Amino acid sequence: MTRLCILLSVILFSVYQTEQAYFLEKDYIDQINAQATTWKAGINFDPKTTKEAILQLLGSKGVELAKKTKLSEFKTHDEAYDNLCHRIPSKFDARKKWKHCRTIGKVRDQGNCGSCWALSSSSAFADRLCIATEGEFNELLSAEELTFCCHRCGFGCHGGYPIKAWEYFRRHGLVTGGDYQSDEGCQPYRVAPCPIDEYGNNTCSGQPMERNHRCTRTCYGNQDLDFQDDHRFTRDAYYLTYGTIQKDVLAYGPIEASFEVYDDFLSYKSGNVNRGVNYVILCL
Repeated sequence: MTRLCILLSVILFSVYQTEQAYFLEKDYIDQINAQATTWKAGINFDPKTTKEAILQLLGSKGVELAKKTKLSEFKTHDEAYDNLCHRIPSKFDARKKWKHCRTIGKVRDQGNCGSCWALSSSSAFADRLCIATEGEFNELLSAEELTFCCHRCGFGCHGGYPIKAWEYFRRHGLVTGGDYQSDEGCQPYRVAPCPIDEYGNNTCSGQPMERNHRCTRTCYGNQDLDFQDDHRFTRDAYYLTYGTIQKDVLAYGPIEASFEVYDDFLSYKSGNVNRGVNYVILCL
């Protein structure tokens, strides 16, 4: 009986591993475009990409953790909010507000690794550091160190918790680090990017997930930098409420946000997404 159960588990796991991502098929994308009125869908991945390969890229575990967090741990007020005169503009673009910060608006490529949680939080930290120093600090921070050295934050390429990343910034700090093969900063990102080919497909489709890197505690990018001295720290780490998100952005700059991904979102091309009624959340 035990052997039968093990065999059945292996068979079911094998089926799951190779299950095709139905939501990447052309018919499904056509269905989205027939219903959507505010955005357009298109091909971003090879339709033969497995569902498991897509799920592995959805690395942020921020939504599930936030749901379990007490309301008392959410930031509800800040003295800096008082200077806003309670006025929230109808339009706001951080790229225009803080033009001197070259990191704001930069889209980073996580590669074939579920490290979106690390790239987004380290990028928001870099943006805020530039704003706080009025441009004295104006470079990227290391998603490499955060992904593979913060073991309390999560599981590297297999996902992580953004709030724990901010706690890492406060407690341990983070070194500088640019994009793949850039040699910028102390520890540039070492996961190869996944550029889109001429047919609109993600070039990492069908490739194995990046293995977690060994944590390195030296500067291999700009080797003139000292690893310990290059760390930057944040003052605090917190969640925001619906009522404080806009105020915090106006006062301090870009934030990191996690959201539940529905199966239609993987085909997003342009516009403002409004969730349809027939789509489901993707989850492991």
